[in-house]
Amino acid sequence: MLRSPNQAARPVSPPDARARLLEGPILATLLRLSVPNIALVGAQLAVNIAETYFVGRLGTQALAGVSLVFPVVMLMQMMSAGAMGGGISSAIARALGGHRQDDAEALAWHAVLIALALGAGFTIGALVFGPSLYRLLGGDGATLGDALAYSNIVFGGAVFAWLMNSLASVLRGSGDMRTPAVILVAGALVMIAVSPLLIFGAGPLPGFGLRGAALALVAYYFAGSVLLGWRILRGATLVSLRPCRPCWPYFSRILKVGVPACVHAALINTAVAVTTGFVGVYGAAALAGYGIGARLEYLQIPIVFGLGATLVAMVGTNVGAGQFERARRIAWTGGLFAAGICGAIGTVVAVAPRLWAGAFTRDPEVLAVATQYFHIAGPSYAFLGLGMALYFSFQGTGRMLWPLLCVSLRILIIAAGCTLATRAFALGLGGLFAVTAAALVAFGAMYAVGVWRFFSHAGQRQKK
Repeated sequence: MLRSPNQAARPVSPPDARARLLEGPILATLLRLSVPNIALVGAQLAVNIAETYFVGRLGTQALAGVSLVFPVVMLMQMMSAGAMGGGISSAIARALGGHRQDDAEALAWHAVLIALALGAGFTIGALVFGPSLYRLLGGDGATLGDALAYSNIVFGGAVFAWLMNSLASVLRGSGDMRTPAVILVAGALVMIAVSPLLIFGAGPLPGFGLRGAALALVAYYFAGSVLLGWRILRGATLVSLRPCRPCWPYFSRILKVGVPACVHAALINTAVAVTTGFVGVYGAAALAGYGIGARLEYLQIPIVFGLGATLVAMVGTNVGAGQFERARRIAWTGGLFAAGICGAIGTVVAVAPRLWAGAFTRDPEVLAVATQYFHIAGPSYAFLGLGMALYFSFQGTGRMLWPLLCVSLRILIIAAGCTLATRAFALGLGGLFAVTAAALVAFGAMYAVGVWRFFSHAGQRQKK
């Protein structure tokens, strides 16, 4: 029988798992529970790095074209895996925790329906609005043509991307972290091996160039969807896919968590897209150089996600148990650990930018732009890691307004700062990159203020 979403029981963890969340050593518990997610993140990072490497061998024009599309691809990934995927996992976990097997299976089916609808929406949106968007971001001529050639194929298969990530979230919601990691890691390795064959060709097989890179990515999405779906349909998991009549309360249980997270993901991508638009004025080399830098910035978000999925559970469990002081320490431990990882990455590329940029291009003009970006923005990556980790802690508290304010502040600083840097002070690319760094610092700092405020007020209310 369908219950009102407001009556949904919270999931019941096994005693030893619950004790670990409430009493275990914070850092050790955080790292141990994050291993499957980190393995999956590593595979996704490898896919992105490999694609950029292969595309870079096609030349500056192709790299610039993909740079125009990359923010939208990452938006889809972030929405389908981390945002709406979080809503799916959360809803299914609550149903199983309340011993409502029928509800869990109905939620899994509704997750598939949401994936199909949003995947189709991305396909239609990219085909209709893609040309205008890429022109707005600075694409023209051959660069725009390359962007559309890549975009039309990738987003033509958007349904498979949404379906793959939604099915993985169904499994994670049922407590199976291993299966999605094994399937998607294996798929990533196969994709990395197949990509150069589709891009450059081999023997009698012709190369498809940039379209080959897009085909490899869609093939990865398709294979992941088939294998994950087969795993669920064969009854090897706690949740099966059973078609049922669409019902709004089931949609609501997923969307009430997923929608605010999707808005946050969209605003994160908007920040990069706005910067891309300002950089695009300086030409294809500037666009390609910034694209190399922006891709490294983007790839730190899934690194933090590896920890963030565990932070949601740990902070949420302790807040629910009234252990606000421990929840506060968990949030800061995760935040500072992520800041250390991202800060180390930023320091390395600031000191030796060609370790990253040199892997994707030999064009001296593109390398000069990427080097300038890393010298200026690299040291601010620690604040990106801090902010994103604390974002997941906010998900654990159930409060999503402050994260939306933090990312809105970042966009405001970029839009206003880049306008002043280029039009009022004519500071060029260096000015744009300085604004980007300042926006990241403000982003992380505002999250830190928010966590301090929340737990200070929560502690005061608890004492009363």
